[in-house]
Amino acid sequence: MNEQPTQPVYVAAAQPIWKDLLVPASIVVAGVAIGIGLYMSGGSTVAPLAGQPTAVPQEVDRTDQVAAVTPDDHRKGPADAAITIVEYSDFDCVFCGRFHDTMNQVIATTDDVAWVYRHSPIAQIHPQAEFVAIASECVAHIAGTEAFWTFTDGYFAARAAGESASHAVLVPQLAAAAGVGAAALESCVAGGEFVAAVEADRQNAIATGGGGTPWSILIGPSGKTYPINGALPLAAIEQLIQIARDEA
Repeated sequence: MNEQPTQPVYVAAAQPIWKDLLVPASIVVAGVAIGIGLYMSGGSTVAPLAGQPTAVPQEVDRTDQVAAVTPDDHRKGPADAAITIVEYSDFDCVFCGRFHDTMNQVIATTDDVAWVYRHSPIAQIHPQAEFVAIASECVAHIAGTEAFWTFTDGYFAARAAGESASHAVLVPQLAAAAGVGAAALESCVAGGEFVAAVEADRQNAIATGGGGTPWSILIGPSGKTYPINGALPLAAIEQLIQIARDEA
């Protein structure tokens, strides 16, 4: 399953504001992905004209529009991995937390798969998710890739364990555990340097067919792309990985 906005909502851009009153600098979230499955990506349906037979909507796979993975991406797994799974995630999405655990298992049990984490906060459902995404980018900028993963893994683990602390309390705590002090974090978030990067990730998620979170794209050894819509279980991800290997 995944989380999807109920309808497009226009959110006015704002300067990053520290603590829980931060208003995400998001713009319209477009589209809703159709179905959940290994081979389904976002599509659209068109209402038939009166008296006309109902047309079967055509699925449009846009996963080949995934932005190229670069050294700036947050990555787990071998640098020369034959298969890469690019995930677009929302820190406050419950299903994203479940898929985060699944992907950690994938990385722990395979030697030819890499995982790239990107952002796709859904402002209508999780108004503070963009703030957490920006904070995670600040942690990475200040303390490096390992610190990013320490923060990110810690955040999902804390929420999954029932941690209900406000974002203004939990985020600095987790940043400190990753080696970033409160003052440095606050200065970075307030500076707004990573607002555009988070929004670029979100827009790429939409461009590739993602209407909800988690939304992921597997890039196979040959460059072929496969959509992963929702928090599919480990067995399903392992099956898709094998399919990608076999089709290489």
